[in-house]
Amino acid sequence: MGTLNVNRNVTDVFYRYKMPRITAKVEGKGNGIKTVIVNMAEVAKAIGRPATYPTKYFGCELGAQTQFDYKNERFIVNGSHDATKLQDLLDGFIRKYVLCPECDNPETELLVAKKGSISQGCKACGFHGPLEVHHKVNTFIIKNPPTLNPAVQGSSLTEGKRSKRSKKGAENGGDSANTTANEGDISAADADIQVPKVVAEEEDDDATWSTDISEAAVRARMQDLTEGAKTMTVSDDADKSEKERMDIFYELVKRRRDGNELENVQVHKELAVEADRLDITQKAPLVLAELLFTQNIPNEVKKHRNLLLRFTHNCLKAQRYLIGGLEQIIFLHSSKLLDKVAAIFKLFYDHDILEEKALLEWASKVSKKYVSKEFAEKIHEKAKPFINWLQEAEEEESTDDDDSEVEIEYNDRVRIQPLRKEEEKAKDSKKMQDDDDGDEIDIDDI
Repeated sequence: MGTLNVNRNVTDVFYRYKMPRITAKVEGKGNGIKTVIVNMAEVAKAIGRPATYPTKYFGCELGAQTQFDYKNERFIVNGSHDATKLQDLLDGFIRKYVLCPECDNPETELLVAKKGSISQGCKACGFHGPLEVHHKVNTFIIKNPPTLNPAVQGSSLTEGKRSKRSKKGAENGGDSANTTANEGDISAADADIQVPKVVAEEEDDDATWSTDISEAAVRARMQDLTEGAKTMTVSDDADKSEKERMDIFYELVKRRRDGNELENVQVHKELAVEADRLDITQKAPLVLAELLFTQNIPNEVKKHRNLLLRFTHNCLKAQRYLIGGLEQIIFLHSSKLLDKVAAIFKLFYDHDILEEKALLEWASKVSKKYVSKEFAEKIHEKAKPFINWLQEAEEEESTDDDDSEVEIEYNDRVRIQPLRKEEEKAKDSKKMQDDDDGDEIDIDDI
């Protein structure tokens, strides 16, 4: 089965935090087909989270229902899903809910407050702060905090709820027995007996609310209401379609642009957090390209470089979406920009907004996703000089690497030869000295 690094961005083979590779088994057929994650319990233990969290995350990302069977450790996602795809989704869950935002260490824990907020603490660096991720899973985590033992609830969450209801029914056995014994014969007197109880409870609640009217108490209650409204807004946005979430981000960027606020670093952070909250970080460059660029792209790239880097840095998918946005801008201003395609791409490359790998991948295939295929072919044709330059530069680098290795070997040989010559010279000088000693003349003999 093998193990993987918990943070798969770390390539060190001696990385201490390991997890099992996900094993998935597809069962059933037709409408009843489902994917059982066989070793979800082991994976969850390795990353330090309840197994229900990543399973629910998979369901949200795939738009599928999930089922949990704690007794038999079966965690199921409806539909047929490949283990490789689930492994990639698990990387997203780990990045959002496991890794520390300060040190990228997975030794973290989630804490759910009574007010319905989630915070994160790191045992490695000591970081503690609110969870900055906004996702549909947040609601599930709040309802099922990490401290809750699911085994107590039963073999599944629904079974736990049913058992709770049955216990409540048993506690009120006297009243329920009377009502069930005389089904269909409920008198007005019985109704009069039950209604005042509810009213009395409501009156007690109102009395409790009105007892403390101090400024601090009112402020605390208002804060609870505000936080509740924020939580509802987050969950409402998370339930919207991707197009609706993209429209929300579009309106925010448009307001900031019209207010000339896009050069402010704090606004950059706000846009990045909002894109993450709406779960559209990788597609956000599409919106940015539409709102930031016109036919005067050279000046606009320099102006908005820092904002673009917040989304495209080390993210090839975001760079591909940005290229798609540029294709649309070039189409809108084709009379002035089509002949400058090579220069435009080089400008983005020189400013580190687009990486070589993303550009070469884009050049390998003509796509009609953002513009018509005919116009996409024109863009590719105009970009050929720049793409060829990139490829030649890559070949030259590989050649230089080979040459450098040859030079090292040659230099070693050159360094050895002078040593040998010095040894030979030393031997010759010694021999000459011996010869001179043999020809010496004794002065006394003269």
